[in-house]
Amino acid sequence: MPFKRFVETGRVVYVVDGPYKGKIVAIVDCIDQKTVLVDGPETGVPRSKMRISQIHLTKFKINFPYNGSTRTVRQAWKKADLNKLWVQSRWAEKAANREKRASLGDFERFKLKRARKIRNKIRTNVYQALFKKTYCPKKKTAVANA
Repeated sequence: MPFKRFVETGRVVYVVDGPYKGKIVAIVDCIDQKTVLVDGPETGVPRSKMRISQIHLTKFKINFPYNGSTRTVRQAWKKADLNKLWVQSRWAEKAANREKRASLGDFERFKLKRARKIRNKIRTNVYQALFKKTYCPKKKTAVANA
């Protein structure tokens, strides 16, 4: 499967390290092999350089001229309706869940642990019931076709 996400002008990236962790920005220019110039006019990230190790490439890409100004990036961002697309993405859901988990108190963590135990017990019981249905006593293994 060919690689589809490239470090290129207009590529939207998710910041995973540094003061703007958790925000999305657009690549404006590639400075060298390890750093890029990014701008996030709609997410509150000023135009600055970032190491490629600080960002993760997303599937989103916006079109604007090479080395475009912040105003140009903002217009392309709004035209693509990127904030709405990001909120609907699975990646944003996972980030929100991570934040929610980090903010849980002791009692909430305890309730979550109990709920998981109950869910896993139900799942195990269903699995064992299905396994017994397909069990072949002659071979002492589950039937492969079922």
